[in-house]
Amino acid sequence: MTAQPVSSAERAARATSLFEHLPAQIDAAVLFDDQFIQYYSGFAFMPTERPIALVVLRGGERHLFVPRLEREHAEQMGEAEVVLDYAEYPGRLHPMHQLAQYLIERGLGSAQLAIDHDGYPPVMGYYGPTFGESLRTATIHRRPEAFDHQMSLKSEAEVRLIEESIVWGNRAHQLLQRYTRVGESEHTVEARATKEATEAMTQALGPSYRGQNRWLSGAVALYRGQIGPASALPHATTTGAHFQAGDILVTGAGAAVWGYLSELERTMVMGEPSREQEQYFQHMLNLQDIAFAAVRAGVTAASVDQAVQAYFAQEGLQAYWRHHVGHSLGQRIHESPFLDIGDDRILEAGMVLTIEPGLYVPGLGGFRHSDTILVTATGMKCLTDYPRDLESLIIPIS
Repeated sequence: MTAQPVSSAERAARATSLFEHLPAQIDAAVLFDDQFIQYYSGFAFMPTERPIALVVLRGGERHLFVPRLEREHAEQMGEAEVVLDYAEYPGRLHPMHQLAQYLIERGLGSAQLAIDHDGYPPVMGYYGPTFGESLRTATIHRRPEAFDHQMSLKSEAEVRLIEESIVWGNRAHQLLQRYTRVGESEHTVEARATKEATEAMTQALGPSYRGQNRWLSGAVALYRGQIGPASALPHATTTGAHFQAGDILVTGAGAAVWGYLSELERTMVMGEPSREQEQYFQHMLNLQDIAFAAVRAGVTAASVDQAVQAYFAQEGLQAYWRHHVGHSLGQRIHESPFLDIGDDRILEAGMVLTIEPGLYVPGLGGFRHSDTILVTATGMKCLTDYPRDLESLIIPIS
């Protein structure tokens, strides 16, 4: 049986338990970030200049504040107990003032309110007063870290959705690897692999399947321009390059399943690797193994990066370091905490993270695997299971 979407009961419980992560005096939370709104209410939407907000009262009652054009969408797809709308943005009375007026009518004009942003963030040309300027009588507490922390602790249902995403990310990557050949273009191979994997996924998951994710649609496998020497750029951009013998290739694959994502990245080689390529590939595997061994509940995120950076220093590889070890993920393609030397948050059982230390050698290429893992009380469980060894990742040249 395939993974099912997060239940209405689980979302309602999130809204109720939200206040366990906030100071005791907080009367309500007001959220403007689309991912928090989706997390607590199930309403998935594309942010535009028209502000949308979710008010969560102590006790868990949820009030969605949307533009008129989103009302039916919010009522059909969301799970809030109350949906209210305003006519249009910017309108005669700015929506932020209308939201403040509504809260005053609800008896929250002088309340203690936790917020993620002080008003709607700039999107597609939006501008307006801050939330605090619109509701000056309330006491505002900006506490995005509280919402982030709750989101980082994945339930069994969320882990199952991430595992389902991994199944289809693997399928897309298998096809990407199969269709990659000397002379083919990255555009052609990516499109073919993504199309076939998405069609297989939507058929297997059935007509009720929804991606509900703003970063991915379907099952995707990409090179993102990390081909040949350009693979030494961790965030290269697609150029339509054609594959050549000797190229280092860095991939990315995943799938959107009921709002949840996974991450799979692999380093591949076009043809027999050179000795230099083999050496850096092995260093990359060593770095990832060190990170795997360092992860467990109760340690800091920083300690994982420290262990990895110690290997860079020991082997004299600092010139090829570019980024931290990894990050949390789930609804967002990047969530917190971050496996970074500056992040002292404690890892907890139930967090889902990527492990992706990389080496980037100018003129040669980049070397990065990324695997999605689940933090456990005693260590970690690797959820992705795509081959990591070099032999399995050589693209034959015929």
